[in-house]
Amino acid sequence: MLEVRALHAGYGTSRVLHGVDLCVGSGEIVALLGRNGSGRSTVAKALMGLVVAEGSVRWHGRELVGERPYEIARAGLGYVPEGRDVFPTLTVHQNLLLGQKRSPVSGNAWTFDEMYALFPALACRRDTEAGVLSGGEQQMLTLCRTMMGGPQLVIIDEPTEGLAPQVVEQVASFLKTLRSRGVSVLLIEQKLTIALTISDRIAVMGQGRVVFEGAGTALLGDSQVRQEWLEV
Repeated sequence: MLEVRALHAGYGTSRVLHGVDLCVGSGEIVALLGRNGSGRSTVAKALMGLVVAEGSVRWHGRELVGERPYEIARAGLGYVPEGRDVFPTLTVHQNLLLGQKRSPVSGNAWTFDEMYALFPALACRRDTEAGVLSGGEQQMLTLCRTMMGGPQLVIIDEPTEGLAPQVVEQVASFLKTLRSRGVSVLLIEQKLTIALTISDRIAVMGQGRVVFEGAGTALLGDSQVRQEWLEV
């Protein structure tokens, strides 16, 4: 579905990505790991057209480099940013409403009832302004708002950062539900545990490049990669 080759990107004159190669298949969860500053979030922004990029990002054979963020979103990619970015003065239900697209590419947009069933806490607070929700509830809301547009692939940046273990489990369950519905996921994470639990493949970034790609068992068996690029 998604094939990234020799991707370079950065901010102004500062280069962050130095030739990233990556792919995500249909209905697959790929975890992108690495230390802070390794370039993981810049990969997400480059894929969504939020930073100037060079190289190739092919989506079902269509080249996305050079396209605008709204064009990329309409092509079927969803993005859940690290900062959550809810609309604070709008209610939970209104935030979800803003996620809807007139004609989702997948033809498989999620409904309000499905979102509320997956996260009952949101159902209880559907008429509450998003700005007063807890961090975990805001993360749930951002995930659900993205899925209301029916993306075929969703890029999720640090969804478990700062969340209680119970909420982390809910997020992990949600990601598994996406896979069961045929939605692909590029999961940007720091936590090796959740990546090993739910991902089909793992890619590790270091110094703006992918330095490892393979199954979780292969990463567990490669202590050199873990020590050099993941462990503190």
